[in-house]
Amino acid sequence: MTSADGGNLQELLDEQVVYYRAIAAEYERHALPFPGVSELSAALDAFRPAGSVLELACGPGSWTAQLLQHATEVKAVDASPEMLAIASARVGEDERVRFVSADLFGWQPDRRYDVVFFGFWLSHVPAERFASFWSLVADCLKPEGRVFFVDDDYRTPDELIEGEQSATIQRRLLDGTAYRIVKVPHRPPDLEQRLEQLGWRIKIHSTSGPFYWGAGTRA
Repeated sequence: MTSADGGNLQELLDEQVVYYRAIAAEYERHALPFPGVSELSAALDAFRPAGSVLELACGPGSWTAQLLQHATEVKAVDASPEMLAIASARVGEDERVRFVSADLFGWQPDRRYDVVFFGFWLSHVPAERFASFWSLVADCLKPEGRVFFVDDDYRTPDELIEGEQSATIQRRLLDGTAYRIVKVPHRPPDLEQRLEQLGWRIKIHSTSGPFYWGAGTRA
């Protein structure tokens, strides 16, 4: 498949996985220096992700421990074994959580959950896979299940190697190694409208920084 940017989409997605495997050890050193993260955390607590929770693209487990404060069980999926190792060490010995190594663009659930959560992942889903990703989310939820996600729309000028209109950007490790990844700068009102068109009832809120969060259900 060829992306809207004219390149090979699968090659780009494969490179994105390689990037997140490579950046795992230094991931938190690249955190955005903006306010608003505490607002995301507070919103998640207010949402109360109780029952069975599926965490997609869990990364280094930055949100997994918070999910466990409310959930009876958490299944956390990520394409990077390196990220999963960090997440497992962070959570510690907790029999309520299970980590699974899988590429979300090819993974299918074997059951349904009360809550689906994903943090800083939606912007890395290319436009060509947006609808199919949300179809996956629907397949993961029980009939009355809920979804919660957090993300940001921040892209630096030097990342825009293909221009502002492209969703393909370039990011570097601390040693300078460069990788291409997907970074879609969603605007909350537009994102909310598109999700409504796909059959979702999700309200999206902006924070004081470049972050936003969304919560809701199937319509």
